Amino acid sequence: MDEVITPRNGHADQSPAEDNGLGRNVVALGWVAFFGGLAQDMIQPILPIFYTSVLGLNKEFIGLIEGALTTVVSLMKIGAGYLSDALGVRKAIVFCGYAFSAAARFLLGFAGSGAAALGLRSADGIGKGLKDAPRDALVAGSAGNRKLGFAFGVQRTLDTLGSAVGPLISFGLLSLWVEHANKYREVFWVAGVIAALPLLIIGLWVKERKQPVNKQAISLKAVRGPFAWFLMVMLVFTLGNSSDAFLILRANDVGIPPVTIPLVIAVFNLVSALAAIPAGKLSDRIGRRRAITIGWAIYAVTYLGFALVKAAWMVWGLYILYGLYYAFTEGSGKAMVAELVPEANRGAAFGLYNASIGVMALPASLIAGALWQNVSPAAPFAFGAIMAFTAFAALWFIPEKTSQ
Repeated sequence: MDEVITPRNGHADQSPAEDNGLGRNVVALGWVAFFGGLAQDMIQPILPIFYTSVLGLNKEFIGLIEGALTTVVSLMKIGAGYLSDALGVRKAIVFCGYAFSAAARFLLGFAGSGAAALGLRSADGIGKGLKDAPRDALVAGSAGNRKLGFAFGVQRTLDTLGSAVGPLISFGLLSLWVEHANKYREVFWVAGVIAALPLLIIGLWVKERKQPVNKQAISLKAVRGPFAWFLMVMLVFTLGNSSDAFLILRANDVGIPPVTIPLVIAVFNLVSALAAIPAGKLSDRIGRRRAITIGWAIYAVTYLGFALVKAAWMVWGLYILYGLYYAFTEGSGKAMVAELVPEANRGAAFGLYNASIGVMALPASLIAGALWQNVSPAAPFAFGAIMAFTAFAALWFIPEKTSQ
């Protein structure tokens, strides 16, 4: 399959048959995202139960593992994006990223200690961080300027669809293997095999046009003015935003059986996907700051709910609210960065924005683990709600600035 190559004039060179659709390269990369997301979300809902019931880990160590994962992912995203620009190579880096993740997910089925789980989850984080920026660059280069929104919409749709299907597969396998002593490990092995499918698609169907080497200097000029204040507010919010593994543990703690948790996660992903476009359109009308504060208010109520929840049925409603939080904040946060920073500095700004969220995930998860272990299972969520309300108030003190 051939890539739709963008010539120097910036317009995609498409045949009449392809002019009303997308290049096959973009579609292939969409299926890469689908199978990658499917494999990831097959294991995500059962990991916390595996940590506690199979490996016997305490909540503090679980916080270390999942916090380290998020931090590694964010830092690798910055490095991979810059490296792919500097070398003029995308496809090989994307391939290596998916290979790291596939191997780590398969080998997790053999993990026998917390140290092994930490190492393999960190390796998965390296893979996840390596692939995203170069993959997005491949999509952009294959779509042409006239179809960028359509192309990234396909990526988001297939990625999220995979994230909804993955937990359903886990639910089916766990129901089938309910008597198997190693049922969680068996799910990891299946997920590892599925995670290798993107490697086949990348190798056979994804094409890359040689890119000119771009040796650009790394600049921190973006860290000033309103953007610097926004970054500080985000750090406050993220300090209370621990790994979603604690939500899964809390759901199990109040009576959701491990076999049902994948269904809860599937509902969460579907809500997030369905609400993303309406929430994005609303942010265009009412402004990014209002949209983000709506999202943070929903988050605070959700976490307060997880602190107070007493019955298993309430967890379903709280996860629906959690999906709305993601829909209101993911796109609006990035849009606000773009509006606060001049175009020439947006690359560095987005890198710092992603890194700040990832770096704070480690202390946030360590704090959550310590609060759960030493205070109560409700304490991490009460802390998260307090930090969200604090950030909610602080956001309104940030000066508004029109993008340049």
